[in-house]
Amino acid sequence: MINYPDDSPEKMKINALENDFNFPYLYDETQEVAKAYDAACTPDFYLYDSNLELVYRGQLDNSRPGNDIESDGSDMDNAIQCLKNGIENKELQKPSIGCNIKWK
Repeated sequence: MINYPDDSPEKMKINALENDFNFPYLYDETQEVAKAYDAACTPDFYLYDSNLELVYRGQLDNSRPGNDIESDGSDMDNAIQCLKNGIENKELQKPSIGCNIKWK
């Protein structure tokens, strides 16, 4: 990305390797996917049921850079457990807080 060189696919690949990402990491070159999901920031987590109904959109957990809270994925894990057990997720779905998406 010309205006944001640190967000280039090459730099993000280095970031993924340095941080041992153990999940697929994709580059949305045209930004069509981000726009289709109304993504606002990174990371933004979405969970769908088997009928492709959105059941969770929000943060991974309460950790943030510099807040000394260890990342445990608790918000997303709770949403997954509710979905697996067929119960309504009554926890507040807090929006993701991260870097704004840099639109082309």
